[in-house]
Amino acid sequence: MGYRFDDLKTACKDDWARYIEHDFVRQLGAGTLPADAFRHYLQQDYLFLIHFARAFALAMYKSRTLDELRQAYGELKAILDMELDLHIGYCREWGISEETLAALPEARATLAYTRYVLDTGNRGDLLDLHVAISPCLIGYGEIANWLNRQPFTVRGQDNPFAAWIAMYAGDDFQQAMGREHDWLDARLAEVTPARFSELVNVFRHATRLEIDFWQMGLDQSD
Repeated sequence: MGYRFDDLKTACKDDWARYIEHDFVRQLGAGTLPADAFRHYLQQDYLFLIHFARAFALAMYKSRTLDELRQAYGELKAILDMELDLHIGYCREWGISEETLAALPEARATLAYTRYVLDTGNRGDLLDLHVAISPCLIGYGEIANWLNRQPFTVRGQDNPFAAWIAMYAGDDFQQAMGREHDWLDARLAEVTPARFSELVNVFRHATRLEIDFWQMGLDQSD
């Protein structure tokens, strides 16, 4: 019996819990997150999406089969043709113009996580890259689902962040999360214990960098 993605979470359960249940996330669910903290996060998340697209371009280069190439291309196309436009529109609703986004400097937390993902992908193989990406691609979906189970989560117009939760709890993102989960399960089933230990380290570092990204939003730090 091989490994699964859930085994990565189990191996890093404390860090994963700190990420999923971070104060930024809790305040977002409760509708109490300061608006400026959310705006700061949104702006840096725009920059993150650009590097996320670069990561899938790297995944195309790292692909060894036509199926892998098509998968990476599909994710890259979705970010460039849909997600970035949606994010720009969402930022506009929060008073952040596209011109402002284009001129943004990267916060240290943004630099740290995005460059870690790209460096991991450059040094390793396609599985290394996907494991480094997974705290974002799978984690955001799990966060939305976790928030929807919490009694403190405020829904509807009483929560200015309800649309953010709904986006990641929605069918499109949940299906993308499921596809990534299945892809990782299939590849992890074939790895040795030594290789799994390496991937646990990648996953732990990426998760901790995601925690730093939440904290950056909460602190509104550069």
